[in-house]
Amino acid sequence: MHCEFCWIKTPLETCRHQLRMYENEFGALTLKLERALENVQGLVRDNDALTIERNSLRAELTAAKNEAAEADRRANDITINTNWELMAKGRHISHLATEIKTLKGENPFAPSIPHQRDIS
Repeated sequence: MHCEFCWIKTPLETCRHQLRMYENEFGALTLKLERALENVQGLVRDNDALTIERNSLRAELTAAKNEAAEADRRANDITINTNWELMAKGRHISHLATEIKTLKGENPFAPSIPHQRDIS
């Protein structure tokens, strides 16, 4: 015999059915939460690794900047010393040239190239 109200369940059956639906939903949400937690933990591990790498690269960059600054200071010192040495050698050469002219009986202060008038 077919009853037209057979689809209507007792209150206890309705509660049990609703409970099974909640349990299924809770299980699905728990699974999603576990996956999300694994993703977050993976992101935290990745972030930690990237932070370590960043700090290492910062330290390398700082060391490279310090080395470059020291090399620049040394290059400046070399340039300054070279310029002083060249000036000293120039003075010494000038002094020797003056002595040579004096020993030859020439005027050391006379121009080395005779002055020529413009005849045009």
